Amino acid sequence: MRKPLIAGNWKCHTTLREAAALVEQVKRSCQLPTVEAAVFPPFPALSSAGQWLDGSTIRLGAQDVFWEPQGAFTGEVSPRMLVDVGCRFVIIGHSERRTLFGETDETVRRKLLAVLREPLTPIVCIGETLAERDANRTFDVITRQLTDGLQGLAGEQAGQVIVAYEPLWAIGTGRNATPEQAQEAHAFVRQRLANAWGKETAQAIRILYGGSVNGTNAESLLAQPDVDGALVGGASLKAESFSAIVKAAAEAKTVRR
Repeated sequence: MRKPLIAGNWKCHTTLREAAALVEQVKRSCQLPTVEAAVFPPFPALSSAGQWLDGSTIRLGAQDVFWEPQGAFTGEVSPRMLVDVGCRFVIIGHSERRTLFGETDETVRRKLLAVLREPLTPIVCIGETLAERDANRTFDVITRQLTDGLQGLAGEQAGQVIVAYEPLWAIGTGRNATPEQAQEAHAFVRQRLANAWGKETAQAIRILYGGSVNGTNAESLLAQPDVDGALVGGASLKAESFSAIVKAAAEAKTVRR
């Protein structure tokens, strides 16, 4: 059984004081033995958050990363720097990075290879736009993003990757894929992974769903056999709603047994 991961992406929110308060609330409400929970604060809060989370089971992650270990790259943050402040996870290729900042499957691949050289777990985001879904191109898009973004990985490396399926039309819109749509996409992703690296590796890889996940819809989404957790946006900014999703993951895991 793959352990569910609930990852809270805070995006461009929280001052340092707000981040401190939110971390404390998450520590009180989201530490469950059957679910792995992680928070992804903005860069200025990472170092402090690493200290605040010390001794808890809540993991720390970063929202982005650069592919070089160091150098004259103004404004960038390397994988090594993230490890140094206590990060266990890093998001790569989030849809907002792709659509707003021009990131591509090639930049995803470069970042992924750099991250895998460090003790960091990458969460690689994939997903289609509404126009692509309406044109019945969802599986084509997923195939391209997996093929180009994960190109060149050995089986052992692929087994270290977490994939997050986030349909762009469901991010920050209040819409979300139905449990059946999520399961269909996740099952397709797992099959593509199996084709590339074998069934055993594919079965070990966690595939998260991202897109307007909240305490109301989380349990039905997480009950699907190939949905192994959630990449949570807005609902992660309040400990109450984030903990509801963590608890839903624990309940869904019990039901799936």
